[in-house]
Amino acid sequence: MNERKATVSRNTLETQITVSVNLDGTGKSQFETGIPFLDHMMDQIARHGMIDLDINAVGDLHIDDHHTVEDIGITLGQAFAEAVGDKKGIARYGHAYVPLDEALSRVVIDFSGRPGLEYHVPYTRASVGGFDVDLFSEFFHGFVNHAKATLHIDNLRGVNTHHQAETVFKAFGRALRMALTVDERMAGIMPSTKGCL
Repeated sequence: MNERKATVSRNTLETQITVSVNLDGTGKSQFETGIPFLDHMMDQIARHGMIDLDINAVGDLHIDDHHTVEDIGITLGQAFAEAVGDKKGIARYGHAYVPLDEALSRVVIDFSGRPGLEYHVPYTRASVGGFDVDLFSEFFHGFVNHAKATLHIDNLRGVNTHHQAETVFKAFGRALRMALTVDERMAGIMPSTKGCL
């Protein structure tokens, strides 16, 4: 099996971002985004997805976090698309339910070649640790549009906003792990899903 690794850089007037991924990693991560709560959530993707993930971002945080969060989602999606390649032999579909105390979230993903997001997370507060939780939808929109994946995210219950967010990102990581699993026996007979409609 070829190494499923990629490094992608994105430079705009607002942000300069580099993302490196190893889809067959051990969950190691390193983040320099200037947004601590976002780093905490990215760490959940790495740990629960068993994905090595490095993100270095410089953005216009003096304005707000919006451009940086959205552009990290875009760059991460581009890195995933490059690392996955033609997707031959992958499970393609992944899903996970994750609880954390009172909170429970479900994430379902399909590396279909068709970008789409259904995002239903009724946060009970507008921010956690100074982070505007509305920006998570921007992150996931950026990801699906560039990873070319269909993604359904539902927080089924929760009172603590930190718990709501954390269950979403843990479930996202676990759904990614399932969807990206390669079965060597299937690689020769399962068609590529690249550009699948």
